[in-house]
Amino acid sequence: MFRNQYDNDVTVWSPQGRIHQIEYAMEAVKQGSATVGLKSKTHAVVVALKRASSELSAHQKKIIPIDDHVGVSIAGLTSDARLLSKFMRAECMNSRYAYNSALPLSRLISAVGNKSQVNTQRDGRRPFGVGLLVAGYDETGPHIYQTCPSSNHYDCKAMAIGARSQSARTYLEKYLNQFSDSTLEELVKHGLTALRDTLPNESELTTKNCSVAIVGKDQKFTVYEDDDVANFLAGIESKPSRTKKDESSMEAETAPAAEGESTPKPEGEQPMEH
Repeated sequence: MFRNQYDNDVTVWSPQGRIHQIEYAMEAVKQGSATVGLKSKTHAVVVALKRASSELSAHQKKIIPIDDHVGVSIAGLTSDARLLSKFMRAECMNSRYAYNSALPLSRLISAVGNKSQVNTQRDGRRPFGVGLLVAGYDETGPHIYQTCPSSNHYDCKAMAIGARSQSARTYLEKYLNQFSDSTLEELVKHGLTALRDTLPNESELTTKNCSVAIVGKDQKFTVYEDDDVANFLAGIESKPSRTKKDESSMEAETAPAAEGESTPKPEGEQPMEH
């Protein structure tokens, strides 16, 4: 049996019990530039790597504010992220209008999951090709949630998604026990250091290619771009040179397509546009 007999429609299962269109959408997330989220007892932080589709264009924004207490960082199809962020804003505004209070993060994420799930079961639709890291603060404290094109969502202590994100996840796992008691400055430093591990060996984080967002107790969701990131970057050390073993493991990962370019064509699948 060939895969392309079962991957033309999101409602068709393969004999192995897989829905290939959902797997293709999750692959699109892996092609987007990396983003990292982590939290302490008082704050949640997301940092994102921005890309420019060419030297003639500006770097694409990766962090989208949703409400005073929540925002998202994206990896994958930016157009799908705009639609989902618009939906999330509407949900937050409805809560403030009806109940005069901020929408709890768990209810917001459940609503996003329900909306994403519809596209995994109806004919003529496709899954959203974007993964979100949702950072927020509500009555139960700071949160980092991950959403997937499969409509699954996870409450995380720390997470990294996007191209070469395995290197960032390895760093986060190594220092996970330190995050809960970290100060805000230390938390941002950990996030930027993890994000830096997703870069090619000759590249460095600059004020042009990274963004930082912070939300927490008595602090609204705030995005720092361009020159505002300089103070955060000054706090991290220069990037150490990788060993040959590190370089070989990086080469083993799939080379990411730039935001705005098409992803590699899987077997039996037409290419998706980022």
